[in-house]
Amino acid sequence: MRKLLAAMLLLPSLASAQPLRIGLASDPDILDPTLSRTSAGRVVFSGMCDKLVEIDAKLNFVPQLATAWAWQDEGKTLALTLRPGVKFHDGATMDAASVQASLQRHLTMQGSTRRAEMGPITAIDATGPLEVKIRLSAPFAPLVAALSDRAGMMMSSASAAQNGETFAKAPGCAGPYRLTRRIAQDRIELEKFADYWDAKSIAFDTAVYRPIPDTTVRAANLRSGVLDVIEAVNPSDVKDLRADRRVKLHFGPSLAVNYLAINVGNGKRAETPLGSNKLVRAALDAAIDRNALNQVAFEGLFTPANQSVPPGHQYYADAIPVPPRDLAKAKALLKQAGYDTVKMQLTVPNTTTYRQVAEVLQAMAAEAGIQIELVVTEVATALKQWTDGDFESLVIAWSGRTDIDGNLYNFKACGASLNGGRYCNAEVDRLLNLGRQASDPTTRKRAYNESAAIYLDDRPYIYLWHPVLITGTLANIEGLQMVPDGLIRPQGLKRTP
Repeated sequence: MRKLLAAMLLLPSLASAQPLRIGLASDPDILDPTLSRTSAGRVVFSGMCDKLVEIDAKLNFVPQLATAWAWQDEGKTLALTLRPGVKFHDGATMDAASVQASLQRHLTMQGSTRRAEMGPITAIDATGPLEVKIRLSAPFAPLVAALSDRAGMMMSSASAAQNGETFAKAPGCAGPYRLTRRIAQDRIELEKFADYWDAKSIAFDTAVYRPIPDTTVRAANLRSGVLDVIEAVNPSDVKDLRADRRVKLHFGPSLAVNYLAINVGNGKRAETPLGSNKLVRAALDAAIDRNALNQVAFEGLFTPANQSVPPGHQYYADAIPVPPRDLAKAKALLKQAGYDTVKMQLTVPNTTTYRQVAEVLQAMAAEAGIQIELVVTEVATALKQWTDGDFESLVIAWSGRTDIDGNLYNFKACGASLNGGRYCNAEVDRLLNLGRQASDPTTRKRAYNESAAIYLDDRPYIYLWHPVLITGTLANIEGLQMVPDGLIRPQGLKRTP
């Protein structure tokens, strides 16, 4: 009896000693919150880098590194009260000066993909040991939402002074785990940070993230017990996983959208029929059957898309619904553009889902006279090519943001950091800036509807589908939070004996 009791007492410690093993859909890019662009990177950051503001399952803003915030000066100052006793991974204590340095880094570092998310900031002041005020030249409604993502990830002052590559080797954040090793395309290993401010919420001593682009292989690793959690379960794997008592499936709403990005103005690769003629882009759009794509690739579980947010969202432009396929219209548009047939190149991330989708799109477009050459490449490489203008078109995902501005401005404003195709329309810029500065939802909706009428006609992006979040876990993993941003939060996760 004593031996049995001793063994039972050991079970929880053994459970925590075994790593939390998470299967990713792709390998993250640089592990620097100022420079990062990938969805997979955001998942890893959830284990390493806490944010000033968190969101819950209902998309409410809740405290994390900031315990309170308030708008002042008619919406032109955001005052933040910081959590006391927070330590960074390098041992430094978080204070107003380090938060000021982190925010300033996001604004000024070369290559920052956070700058446009943060709005018209004129100054960041440490107004007390644990108080920071962010001052703006004009009201900026999406700022709190930005601080609930990578722009809100705080770093020690020493880490914030480092360049991207140096920082990424030892990110000095304030999250539950710190980085110990990364092997590109293979694994990212983290260990529990002993001085984490919310240590009681972390049950695992170590966490290992494994990029496995093939969805079937990822699911097989879960079923065999090699992984504890996998993201982005393919709908085609749902039936088998549901029938397996060793695993559990978790479903939830998503903020994400998948789309085609088209190079319309970034260098020589934009000088194509697709890039230079919006009639060709309209023909491609008309050739796509989004409902059929959803049925063939996603078992009908996802939502066909034509905008960055789904139908029913408060900022969806109702006057521009998801279009049906119109092959005759596609051929007529191509003829109007001066072509019987055209060729285009589509960059495809090397995952099961994207390869399958690309092949379906290729077949649909061919019926309209559009011949698509598929170029399959690794996700981080595809994103770099997008930034560099070394692409004609790209199929990719955006994980979505809680505020509509985060889904639009960085992609469509002239010169914005995620606008790899260099789309630029002065009237769209004006309307997007009006939307981000207004606090009244009616004014914002009007501005976003008017901008949608323009950019959806120009088609620098062709939206395809909104996924449902489908996360798989072993049956003995508890505490998974299904938050619409799709991140796998380690807080609360535990393995039952």
